[in-house]
Amino acid sequence: MYDITLLTDARYVAPTERTAYIQNILTEDRLLTTALEKRGLIVHRTNWDNPDFDWTQTRFIVFRTTWDYFDRFREFSAWLDCVSQQTQLINPLPLLRWNMDKHYLLDLKKAGIAIPNTLFIETGTQASLESLALSSSWSEWVLKPAVSGAGRHTYRLNKENLQAREAIFRELIAQEAMLLQEFQHQVITSGEATFMVFNGQYSHAILKKAKQGDFRVQDDFGGTVHPYEANADEIAFVEKVMACVSPTPVYARVDVIWNNEGELCVSELEMVEPELWLRNHPKAPDRFADALCAYINLINSTLLS
Repeated sequence: MYDITLLTDARYVAPTERTAYIQNILTEDRLLTTALEKRGLIVHRTNWDNPDFDWTQTRFIVFRTTWDYFDRFREFSAWLDCVSQQTQLINPLPLLRWNMDKHYLLDLKKAGIAIPNTLFIETGTQASLESLALSSSWSEWVLKPAVSGAGRHTYRLNKENLQAREAIFRELIAQEAMLLQEFQHQVITSGEATFMVFNGQYSHAILKKAKQGDFRVQDDFGGTVHPYEANADEIAFVEKVMACVSPTPVYARVDVIWNNEGELCVSELEMVEPELWLRNHPKAPDRFADALCAYINLINSTLLS
């Protein structure tokens, strides 16, 4: 019986190629495994869709690099229903369900958290992309799916290229909900600050910047990672965001940008399988392990009571 199983996707279980990207994944899981083993836990690692693994043989599963789930969303969603009956999920299932769809941004807005100006476009909408965009007062837009990751189908739009994106928009909206957001120009100049949070408390941060000529900060598109020291106002903002989430996530990542008015706003809140940059901060693996152990102890004490 394992205490914890770290979840990845099949590409990263035993990769034959060790690119820098893959090595970062392996390093992160090794750091967390070492920290958990120091606390006496038996740790396992496998892909979420492993057909040969008996999920009743692990007490808890932790979602780490299941980075194919948004491409296999229906399959992943059905698997979640099944596995949640066999073991304990960290983060718990209700949080995962809520966080997998970017409609959660609307809930944050209702709770008083600033987000980019956003139009939520539901599946099957018949209106054209151009008409939707021009109904706003914005001069530039970003289009992205409600369920996505790694910058999948994320496009920067202006009045000159709206019609050119109409075909892909029609293809996507027939199958999934989309978000149309006002483009925030400081993403290009200031980047996106990423804050790691354990049990609702700020841990550490990094800054992501897009490559020259792009706006997407993900490394999939040439984005780079830089050291970042959060100030008191940023920490207070991030912890306020987490206070709006119930139950409190064991681990989360809050991606923050500066909007066109220079104010902090949440671009994304990641609680399913966030990269946490444990390798960039020596104390981070122990903080993550402590948060996991605290949650495990809480669940165990609840089951015993």
